[in-house]
Amino acid sequence: MKKYRLSLLIIGLVFLATACQSFKPKEEAPKDYVLPEVSINYSKEEVVAFHNSINQGTYNQYEGLAPHNQPILKAPEHLPSALFYDSGIQINYPKDGVKGVYVPASVFNDPDQYQFLLDLLDNTYLNAMVIDFKDDYGNVLAQVDTKNPLVQKNSSGTVDFKKILKDLEKHEIYPIARIVTFKDNLLSSEHPEYSFKDRETGAIWSDGNGSQFINPFMKEVWDYDVEVAIEAAKLGFKEIQFDYVRFPEGFETFSDKLEYDIGDFGDYVTDDVNKFGQERVYAINGFLEYAREKLAPYGAETSADVFGYTAIAGDAPDVRGIGQNFAQMAERVDVISSMVYPSHWGPGFFGIAYPDLEPYNVVDQYMYSEKAILANTTNQVTSRPWLQSFTDYGLAPGTFQEYGPLQIQQQIVALSEYGIHEYLLWNASGSYYSEGVDYAPELSGQDYYY
Repeated sequence: MKKYRLSLLIIGLVFLATACQSFKPKEEAPKDYVLPEVSINYSKEEVVAFHNSINQGTYNQYEGLAPHNQPILKAPEHLPSALFYDSGIQINYPKDGVKGVYVPASVFNDPDQYQFLLDLLDNTYLNAMVIDFKDDYGNVLAQVDTKNPLVQKNSSGTVDFKKILKDLEKHEIYPIARIVTFKDNLLSSEHPEYSFKDRETGAIWSDGNGSQFINPFMKEVWDYDVEVAIEAAKLGFKEIQFDYVRFPEGFETFSDKLEYDIGDFGDYVTDDVNKFGQERVYAINGFLEYAREKLAPYGAETSADVFGYTAIAGDAPDVRGIGQNFAQMAERVDVISSMVYPSHWGPGFFGIAYPDLEPYNVVDQYMYSEKAILANTTNQVTSRPWLQSFTDYGLAPGTFQEYGPLQIQQQIVALSEYGIHEYLLWNASGSYYSEGVDYAPELSGQDYYY
């Protein structure tokens, strides 16, 4: 009997062990899930009407609703580095704000000038370089490894950016990649369908300087420029600056003589004289939004260069002509850099007979308008104007002056008095002063009166 009971006990234990093993959860192979499709609840016409109401600043049609100026959500100032692509280049944003200089690619072929600039930034409050990555002709100056065949083809590899970025990392110089966006002779010539063509001759349109433009309405063009920007970010540039992010000057006066694709922006075309050309504003805004989104995983800031006039003229026809609405662009970038060069304002502007002769007053008058605009933006955009560090010999005798340390100082001080301590200096040849300019009066403690 005992043996019989023992046998039953053993059989029971075996059965129990087998049962437990059979109920052990199994590791399943990963499955692919088909997500439900997202449908649009509004018609294209309703979306266009809503966008129009936003740009006009009206909300009466939404009775009882009043939008707040403050954003509902605020992005954290610092995100974990694991969220971003690691370029291997570690350069922090300058704690005292970016104070930069434009550096053309030619500088890197001149060891003496390159070393001079490194020393200049080591020994002054200057701390950033804006470097051509895609130049004014359309050449991508780096050798890049990209799946975009057009970008690959137009990459010259004439500048060793890996070495340069290592140098800048060593000297703690903040690197900004300048992307000449829609002025592009190279891509226009290779692909006329991405450009603007004369209706009568069929030739690619060019301005008085022989510059051709690619079409900001086209998604293919967006993808091209954004891919160039991504390659710059992957190399280690911490900010991407979009220059010539506009249509050609005066476009509103001759656009009817050109043949071009308007892409997805046809619904914004209107005969309303007060809105004529708004589709161009939507195109530029759309590009900046798209670029910012695509660059986010690479941890790169986005900035845009704009005509200073756009902050003064608001929604004027010639502003819509080039598609640059200052207030709307400021909502879509991290940094906005207005070109405030005194030489670029016509006689009598701001009530100044010859603006080039009064750099302090020009910057002071300009900043009054810009400050009012940025006070009403919801985006925490940084104002970092371009200042004149060159002499404009193209102006008539008696209407311009030689620009040296004094004229540069006057512009910097005018900015500082508005609480703006970030700026960029433009000199096409990359020549700057090592003495005679206090590049950070807010830090030096020096007082200036003009």
